[in-house]
This record gives sequence, structure tokens and C-alpha cells, in this order.
Amino acid sequence: MTNRFLPTAILLAAALALPACRPAFSLKKFPTSEKLYTASLERLQKKKYDDAVTGFEKLTLDLPASDTLLSRAHWYLAKAHAGRAEFLLAAQEYTKLAESFADDSLADDAMYESGRAYSRLWRRPSLDPQYGQLAQVQYRLLVTLYPDSPRSTDAKAELKRLDEWFATKDYDTGDGYFRRKAYDSAIIYFRDVVKNYPDTDRARLAMIRMVQAYRSPTMNYREDAREVCATLGSLYPTDPAVLKACDGMLPPKDSTAAPVKPEPAKPAP
Repeated sequence: MTNRFLPTAILLAAALALPACRPAFSLKKFPTSEKLYTASLERLQKKKYDDAVTGFEKLTLDLPASDTLLSRAHWYLAKAHAGRAEFLLAAQEYTKLAESFADDSLADDAMYESGRAYSRLWRRPSLDPQYGQLAQVQYRLLVTLYPDSPRSTDAKAELKRLDEWFATKDYDTGDGYFRRKAYDSAIIYFRDVVKNYPDTDRARLAMIRMVQAYRSPTMNYREDAREVCATLGSLYPTDPAVLKACDGMLPPKDSTAAPVKPEPAKPAP
């Protein structure tokens, strides 16, 4: 018995197979570097990242150092890797561009994008911060080498964000010790947060935790607590958490005011 649905099934299978029948991105089709560059860029713009990586990777290997297309090939190869979520490879390509073509107009952009690619590999503060540290290096180099670049401002903002993450990582480790009442170990981490990342919000929280540890019955280091409270009071005089932690230990508001000296009496005329 003939299946009357068979022609429809065949047509459907043929339609689904059409994309697979498209000719592959063959490097042999492009006899010159310029044609390969144009074709690879077109594939990148269409988000055909595999083809773009194939084309630009060959260009980075074949083009001489003096060719003006070489730095662009590295740039677009990095973008193609990022399109495939290969952020480590993308960061490495951006870095190659920045290091090999320091005077190129893309050098500062490449340094910034390298930092961003590394940052995307550090997904949470609790994870290994290796890639966050590599991102930090790229941003600091950018700020140092290209201080007038518009990317320098962006890099400073990223450095501040990374500082918050590094501070969070150390603070959370210290807080783990604090909750287990291992106060000596906790204070080591809290001090590192305050020393290394003083402009972060975690520095405020770390000092509050230090006060709480010093005031605990286990430690009862009142002078140490009073010293930290003096710093907290000067930096965050109206913060409710600071006022609570340092209750009874903050110096009077006018205690630091210099005494007013009376003016000497004027001689009688």
C-alpha cells in the first residue's frame, strides 16, 4: 500500500537538508589576503563565527608585520572568539594586538576589551580570582599607557568594580571565620580588606566586623575596638550600622575641635 504522506515527508527532509548543502567556507576560494579579509569580515557581521575564526586566524598567520590589515585581523579574530564565548582566546588576541601594535589606533581599545574578556571568566567573587587579576593588569596598563584615551575612564570604572569583588572575596572569607567565632583569623582578612581596598563598601563592613570581634566576650579588646571606632566615626559619622557597633565608644562630636583662644586685650589708648 502506497503511503500518501511520503512525498510530503521527502520534501520536508529535503528542505531541512538545504543548509547542510551550502558550500563550506573554503580558504582556497580567496586568492588574496584582501579578499579573504573581506569575506571573513562579512561572515563575522552575519555572526558566522566559525567561518570568521577560520579566515582571520589564517590572516594573522600569513600577513607580514608591516601589513596594515594585520592589527585588524587580530581585532576581528578576537571578536569572533568572543562570539563563540571563547573569552580566554579573545583576551589573548586582544593582548597580542595591544602588545604588537602599541601605536595603532586600536591598541587602547584592544587593551580594554582584553580586560573585559578576562573579567567575563571570573563569574563570581567566590571563585578563583586568577582571571580577575589578569583583567586588572590590562586595565592598569591602559590607564598608565593611554591616560588620555576615552577607554581610560572606562578602565578606571572597571578597576573600581573589580576592587569591590576582590574585597568581597576577602570579606566573605573573614566573615566565615567570624561566624565560627574564630576571631583572630577573621580579623586578618578584615584588615586586608581595609588595607587593600579602602574605598570599597566592604572596607566599612570589615571595620564593623572588627569592632564586633574586639567587643566579643571571647576577645574583649576594648582599646582596639575604640581605635577602629574612631576611624569609623570619622568616615561614617551618621551610618546606623556604625553607630550601633560603636555604641558608647565613639568620641564626642566636639572632642576634636581645637579650643578657642581668647584674643589678647588691646592696650588702652
